[in-house]
Amino acid sequence: IADTPMPLGSMVINSVSKLCRLGGSSMYTLPNAPSLADLEDDTDEEDNGDKPEKPHFDSRSLIFELDPCNGNGKVCLVYKHTKPVVSPDTEIWFLDRALYWHFLTKTFTAYYRLLITHLGLPQWQYAFTSYGVSPQAKQWFNMYKPITINTALLSEEADSFVNKLDPNKVFKSKNKTPVIKKKPPPQPAGSQKSHTSMTSSKTSSLGGNSSRK
Repeated sequence: IADTPMPLGSMVINSVSKLCRLGGSSMYTLPNAPSLADLEDDTDEEDNGDKPEKPHFDSRSLIFELDPCNGNGKVCLVYKHTKPVVSPDTEIWFLDRALYWHFLTKTFTAYYRLLITHLGLPQWQYAFTSYGVSPQAKQWFNMYKPITINTALLSEEADSFVNKLDPNKVFKSKNKTPVIKKKPPPQPAGSQKSHTSMTSSKTSSLGGNSSRK
């Protein structure tokens, strides 16, 4: 932009040494400051329905930050069942800036594929929330990943992103009108006879000359 490269796609996965646990400490340095567990809202726990149980900032879950998402939220690796021992099963969740949880995938491998599929575009995690991506992020998606951001349109109209090029029309040969060669007009019979008589007389005269020589 204006001859200046702008970093756009960002695919970040914190290494094991940089995994930061969330919920273990308070958000502020003030004494008696509330922690994430204190700010957690359990009122929507009953409305989950068939959705997976959301993580908790207290001792019920172990939460580690995988991607800070440039300040737009946090992608977290979550161990849900920690008692009596920590379960090896993990899930990947997205924590938005309002501290609401949004389920992404059940395995790290599936999340890694999602990360690559969305090219690390800004705010791509919000495509899995009820909010959706921002208008600015939609512009990037429409430029680089139009099928990903228009999945509803793709399901409604199966041919909306299909190339409708008809090779029969593109490479259709033009019907060239055949060029009719004009035949010379037929000469009258009298002229043909005079022409043949003149030829025969010439040949006879040439024959006589050669005999004389």
